[in-house]
Amino acid sequence: MGNKPQLVLDIAGVLITNMSPLFWQLLSDSASISYEDLVSDFKVNVREQLWTGAFTEEEFWNRLCVTFPTVNLNNAKDSLQSSLQPLPALNHLARWSEIADIHLLSNHRTEWLMKPLATVRKYIRTFTISSDVGCCKPHREIYDVLANKLDAEQIVLFVDDQEKNFIPAIELGWMTLQADEFGTWIPQVELLLFG
Repeated sequence: MGNKPQLVLDIAGVLITNMSPLFWQLLSDSASISYEDLVSDFKVNVREQLWTGAFTEEEFWNRLCVTFPTVNLNNAKDSLQSSLQPLPALNHLARWSEIADIHLLSNHRTEWLMKPLATVRKYIRTFTISSDVGCCKPHREIYDVLANKLDAEQIVLFVDDQEKNFIPAIELGWMTLQADEFGTWIPQVELLLFG
């Protein structure tokens, strides 16, 4: 594998914006549905099944339109894509990949990530996306899937925007760093990689 540090990055909230809250706000506005109702339904009835692949993408959209009949499917899909915007760290991947092996670990849908990550895919060594592997953070299983892809001899830095996702990483001996949407964490990665 080489002797590069292993840089593990979450996607939503680290490289691109989280679909929440912007997606739910756009959907709320366009379909005249309570934002709170949309978010509550997602968290209680949909989140884990969507992220683990128990729901297909089509099942997600169908369920959304049945549960909330005023949702226009095409508008909802457009709102989703427009809510996935680049964050500052995305511009650093080419440079970081010269020094580190970059691995992505995310609760997401692979089909939703293709467009926002298209320009940086070549800099990513591995992708571990919850909808593909059938488990999601913070459950230990998804970390174990990724751990088998890492160079265990090297330092591992895991960057995520949610502190609750650090516990399994710490148990595996990884360093952790909490991200924010403004990229104030980026200089700490630069210091680790470039000294």
